[in-house]
Amino acid sequence: MPASPDPHAPGPDPEHPGPASPASGSGGGHRRQDPPVAGSDPEHPDQAPPPAGSGPRDPGPPAHGNGPADRPPPGGPPGPGPGTGGGGGGARRGGGAGHVARAVASAVLIVLTCVLVPVALLATWVHDIVLDTDRYVATVDPLATDPAIQDAAVQRITEAVGAHVDGQRAAADLASWLRSQGLPPLAADAVRALGPQLDSLANQAIEKTATRVVDSDAFATVWNTANRAAHTAVVHALTGQGRGAVGVSDGTVTLDVGTAVDRVKQELVNAGLKPAAHIPPVNKQLVLFQSEELAKARKAAHLLDVVGNWFPVLVVVLGAAGVFLAHGRRRALARTALGAAFACLVVAVALVVARHYYLDHLPPQVQSKAAAAAVFDTLLRFLRVSLRTAVVLGVVIALGAYFVGPGRLPVAVRGASDRTADSAARWAAAHHVGTGRVGPWTLAHRRIVTLAVLLIIALVFALWNHPTVLTVLLLVLVLLGALAVLALLAASGRTRLPAARETTRPPADGT
Repeated sequence: MPASPDPHAPGPDPEHPGPASPASGSGGGHRRQDPPVAGSDPEHPDQAPPPAGSGPRDPGPPAHGNGPADRPPPGGPPGPGPGTGGGGGGARRGGGAGHVARAVASAVLIVLTCVLVPVALLATWVHDIVLDTDRYVATVDPLATDPAIQDAAVQRITEAVGAHVDGQRAAADLASWLRSQGLPPLAADAVRALGPQLDSLANQAIEKTATRVVDSDAFATVWNTANRAAHTAVVHALTGQGRGAVGVSDGTVTLDVGTAVDRVKQELVNAGLKPAAHIPPVNKQLVLFQSEELAKARKAAHLLDVVGNWFPVLVVVLGAAGVFLAHGRRRALARTALGAAFACLVVAVALVVARHYYLDHLPPQVQSKAAAAAVFDTLLRFLRVSLRTAVVLGVVIALGAYFVGPGRLPVAVRGASDRTADSAARWAAAHHVGTGRVGPWTLAHRRIVTLAVLLIIALVFALWNHPTVLTVLLLVLVLLGALAVLALLAASGRTRLPAARETTRPPADGT
């Protein structure tokens, strides 16, 4: 019979229970004590039991916020409460503020770039028209062969020459002279009546001669020479660059009379008047006019010269900074390109509206609306070309940023191109056409080589003198060709990898 428990024996310590009694047989009086399961310890409910056969387990650092041990004693210093996160929460708040500031700076730079791209094109166009004589002559050169300009020139020449031809007066003088020589009065009156016919014949002869001159190559030469001389004088007056009889200093325009006298003297000598060679040299400055506005115009021309050269570079730097600060740089690049293209498109539409307004409000002095339209279109020709080029370039950059992204269509296109390149590489390997070490090297460095190709294409476009839409399309074709070559070389490298593994693999039987 089992012994009675001693009432004076100490009971089990709930904090530190003693070791369990060994299990007896099936009929034993003691039950086997199961090991504590995880969570049964009120002190450490999340502590797992030690494995069998191991020694005492280090409870490790207490879990924060899970038990009474983590509570601060009464009256002690309060710890970081829930939700504060201590120093980590402050770092997260600082990181969030930096994230917002970076996003705002990127958005501001991108919007500023989109607005300034057409402004930079306008500044460059004005710089070329006002201060670049060669560019200006190249701009107005097509006007010499424009039908509207030729018709206007013939009309002006005919009017200028016809003003000095008076058929009626010539007929009256001729009739008076013939009558003084004994011509009967009736015949003299008949000669006097030929005045209007003489005017008509003279105008016809003048018009034919003027048309023949304007249609000849000599008119184009005279046109370009006159425009070059006039533009050179304007540039010299605005910047002081160049040499000639006209001088500009502090708002005063002077004419070197000595230079003019030397030219006249040389022409007289060439005409056969030898004594003209003994004319003494003259050194005298004749003041043509003086104006304070000229000094302001020269300062504005200097600013335009600086802005026209560096403003486009500044806009590119701003756009690059905006894309670099963006968190999604690929999308930022696409949005910047599309925004700049849209801004240029708006300016192009505004030019069309301005053209219609200008032609509908011509001053009375303009005799030919067609000629005015030709001049307007010719002067704005390079600006329109620049705007179209910017629009096409923006669309191309946006498409490029889209097709390198993770979208379904870009992935499908890239996969199809890689599969095509792999098929071509396998066909070449089957026909013993290989690329040697170039293929594996291209496969290993494809990303770097692609980036180098993009940088080279961008540098060529930046150094291209006045690029056009055709320039953009040509460079796009070159870029696509280079990427196709890189894809074929990388596919050749992938084809060689399985063959290299089969060559280096040991035999299966170990012999």
